[in-house]
Amino acid sequence: MAAIHGKDTKPEMVVRRYLWGHGYRYRLNHKRLPGKPDIVMRKYRTCIFVNGCFWHGHYVSLTPVSYPKGEGSEQIESSECCKIPKTNRDFWVEKIRRNQERDTRVQHELAAMGWHSITIWECELKPVKREDTLESLAYTLNKIFLQDRTVKQYEIPEEEPMMAA
Repeated sequence: MAAIHGKDTKPEMVVRRYLWGHGYRYRLNHKRLPGKPDIVMRKYRTCIFVNGCFWHGHYVSLTPVSYPKGEGSEQIESSECCKIPKTNRDFWVEKIRRNQERDTRVQHELAAMGWHSITIWECELKPVKREDTLESLAYTLNKIFLQDRTVKQYEIPEEEPMMAA
């Protein structure tokens, strides 16, 4: 696991190249924000997380299971894009559970600070789905920008007519 790096991954580079090529400007791994988001777009007040399906348990739900012997444990079901190893399974289940809890906590903290969070999964960036995912990202960013920047109509109160003498 020491050889696996969390920055500049291939899925992250795909998203970054698309954003830069389409005129979106961003900063990487902003230290002052919770969770150090992969991509931070201050203009849009948006943080983009590019998550690996295995490390963050995409389409995986943890359900508590009680065994007849009285041992309580969590069972994890592998999904199509996230296969849990059969060796040292308890370690991996616990690790994925902690990652999911941390992701949820970080997104709540960002929302409390007024930031939008977008999560892009590794499986959504495979060549078959890549174009749709990235176009959806651009659409979402534009929608966020327009919602945050709309000018609120100010109505001028009518004055009472003055009487002429």
